[in-house]
Amino acid sequence: MLAESTVCIIGVGGLGSWTADLLARAGVGRLMLADPDSVETVNLHRQNLYTEADVGWPKATVAAKALRRINSTVTASAHRLRVSPTTIGMVAKGSALILDGTDNFATRFMINDYAVATSTPWIFTGVTATEGQLMVIRPGTTACLRCLMPTPPDTEITCMDLGVLGPAVAMHSARQATEAIKLLTGQTDTVTPYLEKTNLWTNTVQRLQLPMDPDCPCCSRRQFDFWIPS
Repeated sequence: MLAESTVCIIGVGGLGSWTADLLARAGVGRLMLADPDSVETVNLHRQNLYTEADVGWPKATVAAKALRRINSTVTASAHRLRVSPTTIGMVAKGSALILDGTDNFATRFMINDYAVATSTPWIFTGVTATEGQLMVIRPGTTACLRCLMPTPPDTEITCMDLGVLGPAVAMHSARQATEAIKLLTGQTDTVTPYLEKTNLWTNTVQRLQLPMDPDCPCCSRRQFDFWIPS
């Protein structure tokens, strides 16, 4: 079942590189990777598919090659671009699942719109400093991102502001990969129903069960403000 699956990973930095590695080793057949950036020395502490020899090269291209070395049966496609409202359809076409490896809510809201419009499950994940969060979104079954927050936050705190602990990235990528494998193998009854927040430094875990918002502009009213249908 995994071997026939196609997964789109948007962003192959810290979260995306670890998750792609785990899914390739698990035997997911096709991984479609999208990232506009190049490998940088300052990020190597949290990005496992890259080494100092890769600095300056496109992350998506290097990641795809690394995944094929890990598992020669995997088809890994590299898209060196910043996913936008007009390109997400091309990048994610045919995917059974979309995984969030991004670092901003503008992109996540776009993913959410596309995922809800196309009934494609996706997993929202983010890490800053020592804390991360994860939410599995199954259109038509669970709350979507806009049930949680109708609009993107006015200000965002990112890794650029607070830095990020490498092990926190690895742990949340493992959680993301685990939930992905559950979805891809049809084990939906075991998928976490919560928005989870975990802080490795303070050893705290928060779980919030979110109901679907009957007035959600996206999944209830089908208003897609952050995606442009092709």
